[in-house]
Amino acid sequence: MTGRPGGERPHVTVVFAGQSESWAKWIEHQIRAAGRATTLVRWNPLLRPPATDALTGLLEAPGRILLLIDDWYERLGADRFEAWAAALREVLPAHRDRIAAVSITAQPLPEAVIALAPVELRGLRPEAARSRVLECAGIAAPTTLVALDRGPRFPDDLPEVWNAQRRNRRFTGRTRLLEQIHDTFAAAGPDGCSLALHGPGGIGKTQLALEYVHRFAGDYDIVWWVTAGSRVTAREQFAALAPQLGIEASGQLEPVIGAVRRELAGTARPWLLVLDGADAPEKVLDLIPEGRGHVLVTTLRAEWAAHTEAAVLVPPFRRSESVAFVGRRAARLTESEADGLAEAVEDMPLLLDQMAAWLDVTPTADVPGYIKDIRRGKPDRFGIVESRDYPESFQVAWAKTLNTLRDGAAPAWQLLNLLACFSPDVVPVRLLQTARHGDLPRPLAELVSEPSSWNTALRRLSEITSMRVEYEPGRMDIQRVSTLRMHRLFHRYVIGIQSPRDRERYSEAARKVLVTADPRDPASPANWARYAELIPHLKPSGALESEDDDVRDLVLNCIDYLRMRGEYRAGSWLSHQAVEHWRPVSGPTHRSVLVALHQQANMLRRLGHYSEAEAVGRDTLERLTATGDARPIEVIRARDGLGGTLMALGRYDEARDLFEAAAERAAAELGGEDIPRTLTIRSNLAVALGLQGRYTDALALHRRILEARVELLGGKNPLTLYSALRTAWTLRLLGNYTEAMDIQGHNSRLHSQVLDRNHGQTLHAEHNLALCARRTGDLQFALAMMRKVREKLLSRRGSQDPDALMVSCDYAMLLRQLGRPDEARELAETTAALYEAQLGDSHPYAIGARANVGLLLRDAGELRAALAVTLRTRGRMARAVGPDHPWTLGCALNAAAVLALSGDTEAAAELGRDAAERSARTLGDSHGLTRDLRAGLALDRAGPSKTSETSERGRLYWDFEPQPI
Repeated sequence: MTGRPGGERPHVTVVFAGQSESWAKWIEHQIRAAGRATTLVRWNPLLRPPATDALTGLLEAPGRILLLIDDWYERLGADRFEAWAAALREVLPAHRDRIAAVSITAQPLPEAVIALAPVELRGLRPEAARSRVLECAGIAAPTTLVALDRGPRFPDDLPEVWNAQRRNRRFTGRTRLLEQIHDTFAAAGPDGCSLALHGPGGIGKTQLALEYVHRFAGDYDIVWWVTAGSRVTAREQFAALAPQLGIEASGQLEPVIGAVRRELAGTARPWLLVLDGADAPEKVLDLIPEGRGHVLVTTLRAEWAAHTEAAVLVPPFRRSESVAFVGRRAARLTESEADGLAEAVEDMPLLLDQMAAWLDVTPTADVPGYIKDIRRGKPDRFGIVESRDYPESFQVAWAKTLNTLRDGAAPAWQLLNLLACFSPDVVPVRLLQTARHGDLPRPLAELVSEPSSWNTALRRLSEITSMRVEYEPGRMDIQRVSTLRMHRLFHRYVIGIQSPRDRERYSEAARKVLVTADPRDPASPANWARYAELIPHLKPSGALESEDDDVRDLVLNCIDYLRMRGEYRAGSWLSHQAVEHWRPVSGPTHRSVLVALHQQANMLRRLGHYSEAEAVGRDTLERLTATGDARPIEVIRARDGLGGTLMALGRYDEARDLFEAAAERAAAELGGEDIPRTLTIRSNLAVALGLQGRYTDALALHRRILEARVELLGGKNPLTLYSALRTAWTLRLLGNYTEAMDIQGHNSRLHSQVLDRNHGQTLHAEHNLALCARRTGDLQFALAMMRKVREKLLSRRGSQDPDALMVSCDYAMLLRQLGRPDEARELAETTAALYEAQLGDSHPYAIGARANVGLLLRDAGELRAALAVTLRTRGRMARAVGPDHPWTLGCALNAAAVLALSGDTEAAAELGRDAAERSARTLGDSHGLTRDLRAGLALDRAGPSKTSETSERGRLYWDFEPQPI
């Protein structure tokens, strides 16, 4: 073998087409590991003139040349390939000793390529492939082999985590774009990079992204493809990555998505995330992880350039790419005819694919005449009404395609009309196959029931319209179509030419298919993927406008699924759409309208839009009570829902009144404490009583509900566990710390066994256990438990989540008690500011959180600031919840202490006396707050000297604990 000058290592040049980059890198690594120097040369015969000097230029490199043969020759027209074959035949004999070849294609090799005697690599195990590569490179098998699990992954092995579609074997060209994408990502290094491919519909963005995924799969350990046109679908598909990364995926979507984002941001494994067909950036930006990794976005929207590190405008094919593509798609076309077709459709990949497909399956068609029609024809010549939304050439081409279907493949034509009534991103083929016989028009019902005819129609549809088809194993290992993808541009066109009669006929069938596919149980995690699949089809099928009760129930179930998954924004939109469409035709008190309104208020409340939620809930209740003939359950649900909103608004008295009325009506109409719905309303009433500060009454009611639920549902039902949690929580508020700790310890263990460890109710149980431990003096256990709960909430939901704020408020006070004042103060101030921003500074939670800041100011000796805060919060809390509420009395305890420390013992004693009397009436003489107020009062009556003496040890205090709602 020829060596390099100057005694350098023997050299091997690996020559490859761009589409085989992952193989080239793997081969290069094996040769380098064997002690040889290498050079990679990306050589694209599609872009080079077929002449001998294009080949001899490669031979200027020193040493051995190793050619990597893929199916590049398939992408050339006959004339162009013959020219290359002649060049090979001329160059090869003179340099046979320096040239070797390996093949990675499954296609039959033409004679000119066979002359290279390529060694087959595809289908081999990595060890065998390595041996063949070294042999071809002229390298003796080394005595010590490197581990094959290091370096680039063997290209026949997919990444560890992978969900991309199969490769489009007809993909042609785009070499420079693919290299630009790869070079942009490579230049970003470990910091990661996001890149947007944007351009008009039909330009080939998705196919470009798919080719990148397959061509450079060897660069990644994780490749995850997300269909991003619908926010709901995108989020569910992104969350589906969680189990692949070892993350628990049950519960609400937001924490799962957050956990996946953090895992990707922190992992050392290289990953690629594809967001295909992304719409407005704000809909899916929250899926993109920060930091390392690559994100590839395909979109119609140029504004994505402002949200990614790089943006690439995808142009039409270059003419040479168009000609090569058409030559592969319709072999009967000459190069001149392919050029003419490309010119007629302006090198638009979608049109080229569809038109070439039509010509391929219509062998009798006159090619020049067809091209002439596209250039000069009118859509109406083919029975199509012209549209300003599309270029005329598009309409002519599509009109001829659809006429072919209508005249020669009636089943496929009918199927296309039905498919146009679903979302185009992933047409639900499986749902059609599982539809009831009566859901579909008779010809289609018969088609679906016969597998061979069904698959034939789908293949015919794919052949003529160039839809993408994905297969999966069926019964007896027969391959069946699993998904069908219709381009949005073509989808809109098909809808646009449907007659009103056909549109209604096929839309009705689509809605029946969706109803049949409804699992009718959105609470079950096993059904969540199905609901995410159904939601994108609601709008195109006309489900949102339907007056059919079954269709409306489907929509309501989809809304409830969004609630269960924590997708409140999408749920708010969908419930609003349902109300807007249903109320004008069915009236404001129709059953489905009322349920949709209830869900709308629920979503608004969970989004923090409390005023809007109150307006919806109050309007609904007023309408129901005004009619006089409303069903009792509707009135009960309206009162219960509005009560929940008022609790969130801090209006506890009104909320209690509504819950009492709802509970009384439920007992009369539904039954007493042996009816789950009645118990749920009474549970809400007990929570409202606790928020009013009526702890004794709340405890008595929680205990009765707990006993009833144990009898009715059993001791391990989640509702029973919730009642036990509330019972222990209220016992702690009453100062019965030992009993509360006993109940909560057992309750917390049951939550971990019955529910997900990350379930919101489980986290509430563990949080209460930490609070009980704090009150019984086990501060280190309380710290460990509360820190774990807080970290879970912050990592899964963020710092502004209501539960995260609640725990942060309590955690700050625990840090204070543990002698960590700086950390406590920073967290307390942050939490108070977030409450004020979210709820307003007159909300009890915002006031209480600010009162905690006043306590820390007192500890720091900042008495003037502490006095201002404690007096202000005491007054605001009295106005918010009343002068006798325990929260107001606690604020009074703190304010009296600061007054005394500031030297005004007379004012402190007056404030303490009034508060102690109120506490005795509200909480009883034995309650801890009453005792603390009396102890402070005794100090203040003793005069300044006693107060000064006590200040060295620290006065008694009260800290605010937000309650879960």
